[in-house]
Amino acid sequence: MGQHKLTGIRFDNGIWEGHLSGSGWPDIEVRYLDQPVEGVAVAEADNGWTLQVPVPLRAISEGVHTFLIYDAASNTRLGDFTVIAGAPAADDLRAEVALLRAELDMLKRAFRRHCADTAD
Repeated sequence: MGQHKLTGIRFDNGIWEGHLSGSGWPDIEVRYLDQPVEGVAVAEADNGWTLQVPVPLRAISEGVHTFLIYDAASNTRLGDFTVIAGAPAADDLRAEVALLRAELDMLKRAFRRHCADTAD
């Protein structure tokens, strides 16, 4: 079995999808809470294989849920993905950046208004 490389493609309709490249048929294991995920599918695709991981319903709940993807033959970690839902999503860095941008826009408007008022 050759070394495989995993690239994430999308997460849609409860299925995470990635592309595997490398030599030899991949023997993939996906784990959530240190338990194997059922229904993982590997299919031939252009220049490699498509990996599909159905996200279990128990992971569609409040909190941060991380899935680890392994090459089972060599026990090498190929990658991971995370599902975030509920209150912890408010602490997500992207939410913080969006909030900072909104506050910066508000400060820019106030500064411009101040400059226009003092210029008169």
